[in-house]
Amino acid sequence: MTDDMEDLQVTYPGAGTFRFGDNATLCAELLTLVRSGAKTATCEAASVFADEPEALPKVGRCDIAANWDGTPALVIRTTSVERVRFGDVTEAMALAEGENTSLAGWRRDHEAYFTRTSGFSPDMELVFEHFELVEDLADR
Repeated sequence: MTDDMEDLQVTYPGAGTFRFGDNATLCAELLTLVRSGAKTATCEAASVFADEPEALPKVGRCDIAANWDGTPALVIRTTSVERVRFGDVTEAMALAEGENTSLAGWRRDHEAYFTRTSGFSPDMELVFEHFELVEDLADR
């Protein structure tokens, strides 16, 4: 663990660390969207948390979003969490992710993402998290 990460664990006790996306380019794009305020939500396949239930987002907890290289980028605080089937994601939920301008675009892009990462099904359960930006670590 880097000194920066250790310091963050002291400042934000219990914080988990994660990366947005599944590649360096997507990770950087999503961090930029969070920094701009356009991205205030994210989701992941519920199955991803089966072996690590402690990694599930928790309302009120701060977590550290890392750059693709593992260095800390942002601190976010979870404001709400819900489980929802892929096919039941609403347009408001999709737009809160900040990546698309329509629900159809969100579905297209997320179907491709889940096909690459965890296996896609229109009935798959997602963990959908809303969050707020607490600290941009690029300013440190």
